[in-house]
Amino acid sequence: MNKFLNEFRQFAVKGNAIDMAVGVIIGGAFGKIVTSIVNDIIMPPIGWLIGGVNFTDLKATLPTVRVGGSELPAATINYGNFIQTLIDFAIIALCVFLLVKAVNRLARKKAAEQAAAPEPPKPSAEAQLLTEIRDLMKEKA
Repeated sequence: MNKFLNEFRQFAVKGNAIDMAVGVIIGGAFGKIVTSIVNDIIMPPIGWLIGGVNFTDLKATLPTVRVGGSELPAATINYGNFIQTLIDFAIIALCVFLLVKAVNRLARKKAAEQAAAPEPPKPSAEAQLLTEIRDLMKEKA
């Protein structure tokens, strides 16, 4: 049991696991922000432009059904919610794409800077010989 706990602790404190947890939390919060932007800022003007339609109210009502002498409530197909979810997804996908594009650009820039950095000059043959002599004298002492 102690070995299991040690393995779990090593996994949990690794940078990758912590980074992933932070990413999931921030991603959830980002999703809520995008949903609010779509529901509260983008969709009202679109609904107004097309005649005051609120997309969340768009639905198709199926006929009621009688079962055993009682009438069941009508089922609805809420395609308006689906449209808003598609818009949410498109905005989130666009934001993630732009974020990945920016990170890739920074990574390429950093790689180019590292590739352009000059290598330190090699010591001269005399300096290498003196270093070897010094190392041999240290071994004898």
